[in-house]
Amino acid sequence: MPKVLISDKMDPKAAAIFRERGVEVDEKPGLTKEELIAIIGDYDGLAIRSATKVTKEVLAAATNLKVVGRAGIGVDNIDIPAASAKGVVVMNTPFGNSITTAEHAIALIFALARQLPEADASTQAGKWEKNRFMGVEVTNKVLGLIGAGNIGSIVADRALGLKMKVVAYDPFLSAERAVELGIEKVTLDELLARADFITLHTPLTDQTRNILSAENIARTKPGVRIVNCARGGLIDEAALKAALDSGHVAGAALDVFVEEPAKASPLFGTANFISTPHLGASTDEAQVNVAIQVAEQISDYLLSGGITNALNVPSLSAEEAPKLRPYMALAEQLGSLVGQLAHDALSGIGIEVEGAAAELNQKPITGAVLAGLMGVYSDTVNMVNAPFLARERGLDVREVRHDRVGDYHTLVRVSVKTSEGEKSVAGTLFGDSSPRLVEIFGVKVEADLAGDMLYIVNLDAPGFIGRLGTTLGAAGVNIGTFHLGRRSAGGEAVLLLSIDSSVDESLLATIRGLPGVKVAMALRF
Repeated sequence: MPKVLISDKMDPKAAAIFRERGVEVDEKPGLTKEELIAIIGDYDGLAIRSATKVTKEVLAAATNLKVVGRAGIGVDNIDIPAASAKGVVVMNTPFGNSITTAEHAIALIFALARQLPEADASTQAGKWEKNRFMGVEVTNKVLGLIGAGNIGSIVADRALGLKMKVVAYDPFLSAERAVELGIEKVTLDELLARADFITLHTPLTDQTRNILSAENIARTKPGVRIVNCARGGLIDEAALKAALDSGHVAGAALDVFVEEPAKASPLFGTANFISTPHLGASTDEAQVNVAIQVAEQISDYLLSGGITNALNVPSLSAEEAPKLRPYMALAEQLGSLVGQLAHDALSGIGIEVEGAAAELNQKPITGAVLAGLMGVYSDTVNMVNAPFLARERGLDVREVRHDRVGDYHTLVRVSVKTSEGEKSVAGTLFGDSSPRLVEIFGVKVEADLAGDMLYIVNLDAPGFIGRLGTTLGAAGVNIGTFHLGRRSAGGEAVLLLSIDSSVDESLLATIRGLPGVKVAMALRF
């Protein structure tokens, strides 16, 4: 039974779902870093919110950990590169609090437009400053979205309902998607010049950090109002304060800050500034939704291999996983075979699929090939860290999908570039479930890949198989299966033998000394 730790306060429905699905779960919110490190090795999964920090030190101690699930969008508290190198899947729940965050942004737009916090404080102080709080309408105003993904698109929909005109800057927004949303795609400079309100809905990356810098704030339309419910660090807070003080920015509302908890921001006390303590996801509905989603996602992965909303590995639905599992087994075997036979000077690898395989999600197949290939270099490789290791080695990875149908109803081919040219192996599935090698370096052969094996290239000549059998028999090595292929009679032949025990270098040297032998290698699957 898989075992999961919930290390942050989470809705009880999360633990209930784990137990219903047959996953053992412990709820231990409030652990210190040292306490977490002491126990994390006992768990296959870790469910967190924002309090738990999944650092390199925590991951180093997580000897059995397979997946970390964040109940929410932000994963700033997870060292994703370290998790990838460790082979740990990192998931989030990007849709559970989307509506809640979008609604908070809309609420802050209204609060800025009508100066609601200041008016409330003034009125409750016994004043009646009706003329002081002259607001603006949002109708017919231009709303500029920086980021038009999941949350940004919901904000756009709500803003259009308020009769605002919406323009968006997002490098990943297609023209077709913009039309579908009913918004106008613009450059950042155009957005800054035209927007009456600006709201940010983008992750914090090297490209988006301080996207509203002092320089860009100066380019905004005088009297602009700015809202940020996304991530601290997207706005230069000191520059925003200066723009508020000068009146160039008429108002700003921040739910997120560079440093949180924010207790000493330069913006505090500034006129026309509204702040909330990271409330974007703080509704009852959102907390229940993300708790349920993270429990379902972690359970799917641990029980069936389904991968949803992963940040460091291709997604694989729970429905796809059973269908893809035999293909992934075949792909991993082919990757391992080509890695063992030609691993010394690889510069590139190609993964081609045709027939039934071409109709499936190719990313998991590629991941399995790389896992098999990288397993030659490390004994802790899986689909998650294999692409990471391949990039570290400068390996160029190419994927090809063919519509054609060849001699087999399904085929996976793995080709590698070496100093001696390109070499390839190919395999298929028998009965849609049993992996089978059908070609090796241009030679047709039919073989299972399992356990200890011998790979031999020799000149096809009478008596060779007898000599080889005698040599193995004299060494006490029993042959399980025997697979033979050749280019032509009397030409080069390939032998793949499954054997009941491993062979040492001394025996390999003896085999290499047999007449006609060109290559003799021990393989392990």
